[in-house]
Amino acid sequence: MWRCCRMSWPDGWSVSTGDLTRDLRGFTGAGYDKGRPFLVQALWFAVLNLLFIRWWLPRGLRPALLRAFGARVGDRVLIRHRVRVQWPWKLAIGDDVWIGEGAWLLNLEPIVIEDDVCISQEAFLCTGSHDHRSPTFEFDNGPITVQHGAWVAARATVLRGVTVGAGAVVPAGAVARHDVPS
Repeated sequence: MWRCCRMSWPDGWSVSTGDLTRDLRGFTGAGYDKGRPFLVQALWFAVLNLLFIRWWLPRGLRPALLRAFGARVGDRVLIRHRVRVQWPWKLAIGDDVWIGEGAWLLNLEPIVIEDDVCISQEAFLCTGSHDHRSPTFEFDNGPITVQHGAWVAARATVLRGVTVGAGAVVPAGAVARHDVPS
């Protein structure tokens, strides 16, 4: 077991975690469903790492591979190389969507990307988190929706449970922790 304490960093920032006792051995992952059997997960990881992320894979094959693993992918979708998708079966992409190089869609829960959306280079959409108040650090996940015409700019992060409104912009390098209005 690990007892939290007050920590300080050289620049003066500090974190106080109170009297919470963390016991990570007790983590259960209760309530989280990966959505497919282990063999399907393993096959997806093989396809992801051997084909999907590679620069030489024709761009038209990336949407087809996602569809083959259960994603709903619209027409005229451009997915560049080095894009990572955790679970295709928890992904819905509309028409005329661009996803830039190195974007990471960590979709432990569903991610919905509506029509005419741009997810720029190295953007991070993360549906997973942990309950910091839980001694066993249990999951605290939530879906993400990026509505029609929105733009998640380069290296921006959208966290679990967030809706990026229609036509909204998450600026480069920003972290969207709460809904972004239209």
